Amino acid sequence: MWPDPAFGDAGAMSVIEVTDLRKSYGGRAAVDGVSLAVEEGEIFGILGPNGAGKTTTVECVEGLRVPDAGRVRVTGLDPVADHARVARVLGAQLQQSELQPKLTVREALELYASFYPRPLDWAPLAERLGLTAQLTTRFARLSGGQKQRLFIALALIGNPRVVVLDELTTGLDPRARRDTWQLIEDVRASGVTVLLVTHFMEEAQRLCDRIAVIDKGRVAALDTPAGLIRRSAGATVISFTPSAPLDDGELAALPALASVDRKEGRITLAGTDETVNAVITLLARHRVTAHQLRVVDATLDDAFLDLTNTDTKADTADTADTADTKETAS
Repeated sequence: MWPDPAFGDAGAMSVIEVTDLRKSYGGRAAVDGVSLAVEEGEIFGILGPNGAGKTTTVECVEGLRVPDAGRVRVTGLDPVADHARVARVLGAQLQQSELQPKLTVREALELYASFYPRPLDWAPLAERLGLTAQLTTRFARLSGGQKQRLFIALALIGNPRVVVLDELTTGLDPRARRDTWQLIEDVRASGVTVLLVTHFMEEAQRLCDRIAVIDKGRVAALDTPAGLIRRSAGATVISFTPSAPLDDGELAALPALASVDRKEGRITLAGTDETVNAVITLLARHRVTAHQLRVVDATLDDAFLDLTNTDTKADTADTADTADTKETAS
């Protein structure tokens, strides 16, 4: 029931190639030289603060925006000049989507299937997405999670080689979000390349093979989730209250140490696994006991904040990327 991964133009090139992409609105650069490549069969994530240019970048990939400068290719095709051909190999779930309120789920699936020369059989697709019981339900009466699953079905029904998912799980409850994550992993396992725009760090860390962090219209970093975390100021945080004082000089000499903080007798160190091992050796050498010892690995949130210098409240809230939405309306 999943798309045939062989469908689309053959070739060894990246499925999506973006080179020095630029787009401005009213003299303000929304995208300022973005370059990235998405390889066949991967889940590639795009992260960034509100208004960073994520949605504008993706809309240029989809052919919904005309770049001011730069080059965009999808399976070797120009999304603007070859829009009809690109539409056959690229499915898209937009950040904000609506259907006619009285349209039923069955009617929407049949309508969208009629747009493509080689559509999927919509019945098993609806079953896999948990929509069979809603086939006669009108769009206006669907829950938020059901609407999201329907939009995913509509993105896949054309049998695409690559699918773009923009803020896929915004508004979903935790259970529906995790069910959707499993679905996306199944889609990728079938051979479909996924370009995922999200502001949920846990979602990106769980799903993505590689992530481009976009900040102020530029790519601030591009790496695997683990690679981005390793770039964090302290990939591992060690905190404890020593039973006896420890020399500042010895602490400062610990390997791979990013920072040292003392507060009310408690020591907090940011570093790596190498730092943890050295701390244990130091404590043992001085026969000092570490009370309330905690070792916590850094998360993608930590790496994101280091890379973008932004406020977690702006980008971990369960809201749409409002600034990017304003870009879309421009």
